Amino acid sequence: MSNALKHKPIAPQKASFGFASVPEDRKQGLVNEVFAKVARRYDLMNDLMSGGLHRLWKDELVSWLAPPKSAVPYAVLDVAGGTGDVAMRVFEAAGPAAQVTICDISAEMIEAGRARAGEAERLSFVQGNAEDLPFPERSFDAYTIAFGIRNVTHIDAALLEAYRVLKPGGRFLCLEFSTVEVPLLDTLYDAYSFNAIPALGGLVAGDSDAYRYLVESIRRFPDQKTFIGLIENAGFERVRYRNLTGGIAALHSAWRL
Repeated sequence: MSNALKHKPIAPQKASFGFASVPEDRKQGLVNEVFAKVARRYDLMNDLMSGGLHRLWKDELVSWLAPPKSAVPYAVLDVAGGTGDVAMRVFEAAGPAAQVTICDISAEMIEAGRARAGEAERLSFVQGNAEDLPFPERSFDAYTIAFGIRNVTHIDAALLEAYRVLKPGGRFLCLEFSTVEVPLLDTLYDAYSFNAIPALGGLVAGDSDAYRYLVESIRRFPDQKTFIGLIENAGFERVRYRNLTGGIAALHSAWRL
C-alpha cells in the first residue's frame, strides 16, 4: 500500500446547524454564540413567538412530572434551563425537601436565570454540557429539558447522560418543538415560523439570524415517534408522548427502571 493511501486524511464529521452543515466540533460553539446573543431577551421572545403558549406547555410538563409535595427528598435536574422558566415552576410545585438544579452550557443564560431567581432556596445553577454532565451517576429523581435537546451536537449522547444521572425509578421529561400533525396547521405554522419569527428576533432581540437558526433547528429535529426510538435506545422504558397544540410541541416521558 502506498504512503498516500496509508496517510489519507479522514474527513471531519459534519453536524447540522439549522439547515447548514458544519464541522461537528464547531456546532456547540456556534450554538453558544446564538444563546449568548439572545439570553437577555429570551423569555420575552418566547412570549412573543408563541403568543404565551410556551407557558401552558411548561405548566403541562410540571403537571405531568407531578413532583411530590411531601417532605421526602426529591432532586430534579433541569438541563438547558438557564433562565429558570421550568425550574421555577418545578420549585414552586414541589414539596419542601425538593432541590432543583439548573445545568446550562451558556454562561449568559445562567446569568439571566440567576437574576430572575434571586435568592430562591433549593435552586442552584451549574454550568455544564448536556453531553457530559458534571454530576455523579444516579444523582437525581427527575431530569427535565425544555427546548434544549435539539441544540446539542449528539442527541444520543445527551440521552445516555440523562439515563446515567437518574436514579433507578427516575423520570425523564422532555418538552421540545416537534412535527405538526394537524392538516393546514402545519402549513400555517411553517409560514409563520420562517417569516414572522426571524422578523420578531430582529425587531426585539436585534438578531434575526439567531432566530432563523432556532426555527431551522426545529425542522431538523426528529418527529415524535422517531424521538421515542432514540429515548429507548438510551435504555429508558415506558416511553410515551403527548402532542401539544397539534404537535407544534410535544412532551416525551420515560423512566429509568
